[in-house]
Amino acid sequence: MTEDRPSDSISSGPSRRTVRSFVIRGGRATVAQQRALDELWPRYGVEFSAQPLDLDRLFGRRAPRMLEIGFGAGEALLAFSQAHPELDCIGVEVHKPGVGHLLLGADTAGLQNLRVICHDAVEVLQQQLAPGSIQLIHIFFPDPWHKKRHHKRRLIQPEFVELLARVLAVGGTLRLATDWEHYALQMREVLDASPSFANDAPDTGFTARNQERPLTRFERRGQRLGHGVWDLSYRRIARDLAAS
Repeated sequence: MTEDRPSDSISSGPSRRTVRSFVIRGGRATVAQQRALDELWPRYGVEFSAQPLDLDRLFGRRAPRMLEIGFGAGEALLAFSQAHPELDCIGVEVHKPGVGHLLLGADTAGLQNLRVICHDAVEVLQQQLAPGSIQLIHIFFPDPWHKKRHHKRRLIQPEFVELLARVLAVGGTLRLATDWEHYALQMREVLDASPSFANDAPDTGFTARNQERPLTRFERRGQRLGHGVWDLSYRRIARDLAAS
């Protein structure tokens, strides 16, 4: 996830966001991706608004909802949406070529249960999604910001975890994956410290790869290079349970 000119602080208030965990990449959309953005956005796209979405109206039904943040080229989200027609799926991504790529796949598959928001995930979580409206959240391979001075830009920070807790219903699941061990350890540390989440693997901290997370091109390339991958799974709990 990317944007230009990240700044140096973060606010969890309703109208301010100063640190960005992403920078908009310079890559251009292909002709097909741009056509998808032009022609398919009205079908699948959701414009950002500071007002909470009526998800029943958006999807034309009442169903459990999943959210993927930073879906990249959309491979995992597309596969998940196809495998789970009983779920309504929402993807949030700022990189327009990736959005276009996903729209092409969604159109080819004839998906009815997928919508896409091309906007900063923090503001979407703060304003556009109602509290407790999501049952499952996926965050796969967020930018690890390798350099120490950039660690403050990593997505998984205490403030962001509180926003995830805001929209995730009690009993819902948060799944994460990264191929950067230091970031995996930070994810675990931050989430274990949250009173809103319980680790599904308290003994080891990490889980086996969930079979619903397909091996993307990105991950297969990492495997060829000998990179490890760390998966985490957390359950949203009520704060009074965490204190008991």
